Amino acid sequence: MRYEIYDNLDVLLDTLPKRVTSQLKSVGRKDQLLEVILDLGRVPIARYLDSEVVLSDVDVSAAEIDAVIDKVGKFDADNRAGIERTLHRVSAILNRKGEVVGLTCRVGRAVYGTIEIIQDVIESGKSTLLLGRPGVGKTTMLREAARVLAETRRVVVVDTSNEIGGDGDIPHPAVGQARRMQVKDPAFQHEVMIEAVENHNPEIIVIDEIGREAEALAARTIAERGVQLIGTAHGNTLDNLMLNPTLADLVGGIESVTLSDEEARRRGTQKTVLERRSPPTFDLLIEILERDQLNVHVNVADSVDRLLRGEQIRPELRYRTHDGGFRKEKAVNQRPLSRGDTRKFGRMPWNGDVTDDSFEDNRMTADYTNIQPVAVYTYGVGRRRLERACRRLRVPLRVVDELQEAQALVTLKSHYRRRKTPVSDAESIGIPIYVLRSNTQHQIEQLLVEVFGLRDNMSQGRGRSNVAREEASAAIGMVRSGAKHVDLKPQRASVRRRQHELFKRASLVSHSYGKEPNRHVRVFRN
Repeated sequence: MRYEIYDNLDVLLDTLPKRVTSQLKSVGRKDQLLEVILDLGRVPIARYLDSEVVLSDVDVSAAEIDAVIDKVGKFDADNRAGIERTLHRVSAILNRKGEVVGLTCRVGRAVYGTIEIIQDVIESGKSTLLLGRPGVGKTTMLREAARVLAETRRVVVVDTSNEIGGDGDIPHPAVGQARRMQVKDPAFQHEVMIEAVENHNPEIIVIDEIGREAEALAARTIAERGVQLIGTAHGNTLDNLMLNPTLADLVGGIESVTLSDEEARRRGTQKTVLERRSPPTFDLLIEILERDQLNVHVNVADSVDRLLRGEQIRPELRYRTHDGGFRKEKAVNQRPLSRGDTRKFGRMPWNGDVTDDSFEDNRMTADYTNIQPVAVYTYGVGRRRLERACRRLRVPLRVVDELQEAQALVTLKSHYRRRKTPVSDAESIGIPIYVLRSNTQHQIEQLLVEVFGLRDNMSQGRGRSNVAREEASAAIGMVRSGAKHVDLKPQRASVRRRQHELFKRASLVSHSYGKEPNRHVRVFRN
């Protein structure tokens, strides 16, 4: 399906200074024009999808700005105005005296056909939230959703800045049969949302730019009354939204929970973990990556829970093809909720291989050449003791001097109970907290063993080593029984070394053959 675009661009051009309009027409590329910037004392600039173009060498004057203001509607409390019966938006920059010294003239377009790629989602009856960076097309898609849904259901649009239905009392035809409620002041948007439900009996509420806590609470109230919500919010991705304390409630909210010792051991996590506080307001979430590419989280609750556990998520990737259709596929593994690539909300990252064998010293050996050290901030815990424990256990951890640089906080139980400043700061920004009962070497080493999962790796290492040792013992018996030589299964270098030691003790000759990872030991009669 091809897009049908209606932009009334000539109406916007008529409000601009003539020299600016003339230059825009000579540049062309009208279908790619995003906005025109008019700042006092600076040259006028046109912003396109892929670049910016200077429209004149002459600076914008106060008279030119005043002339534009006279041609557009009245500016509201959010310093936005529009042109009646169009979707264009003019936003003002004020000086300290309240005088306009800059204008952002944004092109508004009614694009029919954009909703096809997610039409099954919005028609499912579930509340849907759209996320994406500014200018990626959230409002355009929201407007088209209102038009399509209004053909069969009762839709009310809460239009805070007249971006969805355009300026003036008569809504733009792009919203179809949807009814439009304007908002006198953006601070009262949440009240208009509730009023729409109580007074006008909608089946669907369409709301643009949910940005305040009161609006997030109003959205939850509406959803709990059984009304479907279609809205947009500030944020690019789901994990951005989860880290926003004002809007996190839209996806269920996040709270810090202290587990019992038994539960923490069962989960394999620290005692203090982050969990989802309540069911999400929005059942579905769409991340608009590009105009023709987006991620669909079909189960927001599950995605949030996985991110909080440090697990990877795979939303549904949808994109348009060259023939006008679209395709669906599972996206590449998405990141866990993080500040950096190594942060986890459970066990710290560990890909090492720890072994413990009776025929070698009890050192814990690991290969973590591909692992970035985990940054830890300590409060009340001996830094030298922690560093000594890291060297002894050979875990990838470094101690940092600033909490903002850390991926975890290690503190004592006494400080944690009193909620000292570093503890409360760590909780507020979502950093995992590991609590020690006392500042002893044993307690510190036990903590590292738990959070890096060393016990599991030790058990797995012992299991593999036992199998390799039993295989070597069987080979000794076969050679002594008359076999000329016996080839063992491929093993890593440390296991092969132990097998060679066993054969040497048995007075047999052994050599390693092949290339990694298929290098193996062959044992001969002496």
